[in-house]
Amino acid sequence: MKAGGKTSGDRGENLAAGFLEKNGFKIVERNWRCKGGEIDIIAIDGKTLVFVEVKARGDSSLGTPFEAVNFRKVARIEHAARLFLASKKLEDVCIRFDVVGVALDSVPPRLELIRDAFRPASAWG
Repeated sequence: MKAGGKTSGDRGENLAAGFLEKNGFKIVERNWRCKGGEIDIIAIDGKTLVFVEVKARGDSSLGTPFEAVNFRKVARIEHAARLFLASKKLEDVCIRFDVVGVALDSVPPRLELIRDAFRPASAWG
């Protein structure tokens, strides 16, 4: 797993963080973990707190990076985002969920940002 999975995942996250910073995002946290979930990157874009899922693919035959963000993954990201907000005692903040896809099988790697990639499945309150 390390040769193909974790290493490419780490590389993808590093590339995504640099990409976001070049596009005006301020990185607040990376790999924020909690029970039952993780947020790859937490950043600020203007006045919005953004939870970013990074999906890297080293082999395009496995599908696009975005196809890996399924319902179960979205639920885990939402759960982790709620816990992050609670742990920092953040209320009444604008939030957004973005996805950065990283295609590692092209030279140079191809990155694509989908802003507001998904909305919370249930009401937050």
